[in-house]
Amino acid sequence: MNEFILPAILNLFEPMNFFLMIAGLVGGIIVGALPGLTATMGVALMVPITFAMNPISGLIMLGAIYVGAIYGGANSAILICTPGTPSSVATTFDGWPMCQNGKADDALHVSLISSAFGGIIGTFFLLFFAAALARFALRFGGPENFWLCLFGLSTIAVMSVDNMGKGIISGAIGILVATIGLDPNTGSIRFTFGTYSLIQGISVIPCMIGLFSFSQVLYLIGSKREYIAKCSTSSGSFMYVTKYLFTKCKVLLMRSSIIGTIVGMLPGAGGEIASIITYNEAKRWDKNPERYGKGCIEGVAASESANNAVIGGALIPMLTLGIPGSAVAAVILGALMAHGIQPGFKIFTASGELAYTFIMSQFLVCLLMLPVGYILCKFMARLLNLQLTYIALSIVVLSYIGAYAIANSIIDVWIVVIFGFVGYFGGRIGMDTGAMALGVILGPMIEENLGKCVDLANAHNYGIYGVMTEGVISKILIFALMLSIVTPLYVGITRGRRNAKKGARHA
Repeated sequence: MNEFILPAILNLFEPMNFFLMIAGLVGGIIVGALPGLTATMGVALMVPITFAMNPISGLIMLGAIYVGAIYGGANSAILICTPGTPSSVATTFDGWPMCQNGKADDALHVSLISSAFGGIIGTFFLLFFAAALARFALRFGGPENFWLCLFGLSTIAVMSVDNMGKGIISGAIGILVATIGLDPNTGSIRFTFGTYSLIQGISVIPCMIGLFSFSQVLYLIGSKREYIAKCSTSSGSFMYVTKYLFTKCKVLLMRSSIIGTIVGMLPGAGGEIASIITYNEAKRWDKNPERYGKGCIEGVAASESANNAVIGGALIPMLTLGIPGSAVAAVILGALMAHGIQPGFKIFTASGELAYTFIMSQFLVCLLMLPVGYILCKFMARLLNLQLTYIALSIVVLSYIGAYAIANSIIDVWIVVIFGFVGYFGGRIGMDTGAMALGVILGPMIEENLGKCVDLANAHNYGIYGVMTEGVISKILIFALMLSIVTPLYVGITRGRRNAKKGARHA
């Protein structure tokens, strides 16, 4: 590794490569902030352009777009309660309340600093522990992924601790929606009601746009406000947030980044699972968990540090094994192979300069994210000073364009409208749109991995129970799942006793 590090660093500061990093970062942030335009779409659109570049420059640009897009999703999640990318769903839980409370600049700065920190930690693991972590990722099969997704789904219990019944119902509705279309294990058609366009199922992104974006438009219009929220920017916000994060949130940032890296290297997991799990863990171990969901800095920091750490994690199996850990990593893998470069452990020797230049560029891009993101935050926060009518109209137009652009299907536009009303009226009666979103995201993964477990059980003699509980990793995840379910019950009982004591004392 030592012989390639110095040439890699020198490659980064070539004028063209440095320009591509900044251009890719800015472009990625814009793509990520627009509802419906995912990081995968942004990277995929730029792959053909890399064919005219040398492989090093092309890979640097794609990596910068990846980083920028994942971070950019937080901006729309905070300002208009619309996750720009699926991995920013958990950011809306506290980012939007902070915006409503007049702390939009604080929330934007928290997401910026946390994203940069998570990205650096993920890249650190990519640089120094890639081989060991890749071998660990190979131990995850159907049973392990099933329990991991179920553990992510169990966060509904923590999110909805005040009204667990409605939270569970909301999650169940999301899982039911996820069953529409083709069965991932048998290929049979379910719940399409004769509509051919629904055979491919309900796409996650139009569903998220409807639940979070379109429903918020309906809510804001009904509120008869003149602006989305009051925004009083302060020059000391960035320094205040920096000091707060690195004095009171050090453990949270490190824990979330490590979890994000580990989840990111598991094929099919992704930033949405990582951010949901880390949000759950942050709330579970906080001394005042009732702050979460009401505009808590820790909630935004946990989500954003995790989903950016996923980037380094997703690149670990892609570079070392040729197995992409995310959809974006799969696109980058295709770009590498188009340039005649075969990923695998040999890439660190046969194409060592390229591999280490790419890894070192991820460090530099995360550092460049701070000044670039800081400048963009100033412009984005001013959106709150525009009249609500213009903002609402813009959100609706972007929602329709983003939904239609995914598969050029008008059915996705109707999904946005339908789930917009579901989110709006569901919120009015106390349903949890976050729990519903979890069901939609995790439902297909749970079903697919459960099918793999059944197939393994049919192929062996020790039955489904033996398959599901075999291995140390499965046992650890089962224990974590049980702990996740029991903790809210314990918190509820403790809180009830505390309130009873206070009532008796006042009496």
